[in-house]
Amino acid sequence: MLAEKALVALTALKRLESERGLGVHEGTADQVRRALEAAGILFIESGQGRGVMFLHETSGTETRQARVRRVRSPT
Repeated sequence: MLAEKALVALTALKRLESERGLGVHEGTADQVRRALEAAGILFIESGQGRGVMFLHETSGTETRQARVRRVRSPT
């Protein structure tokens, strides 16, 4: 679904997600980033590391609260 939204090939997305550090074109990574941002995901970076923030409301008790989770730093 992400490959479709980002207008990239599924194989390119799999390479981007690979833990082996497989290379992808910079434009491919940029398209995926823009698709995730359009879905309400904000990429953040600070002196404490990198992470993401979900900007859209979530269901249940977390409604109207931004949730921040740390993510693995790409190599």
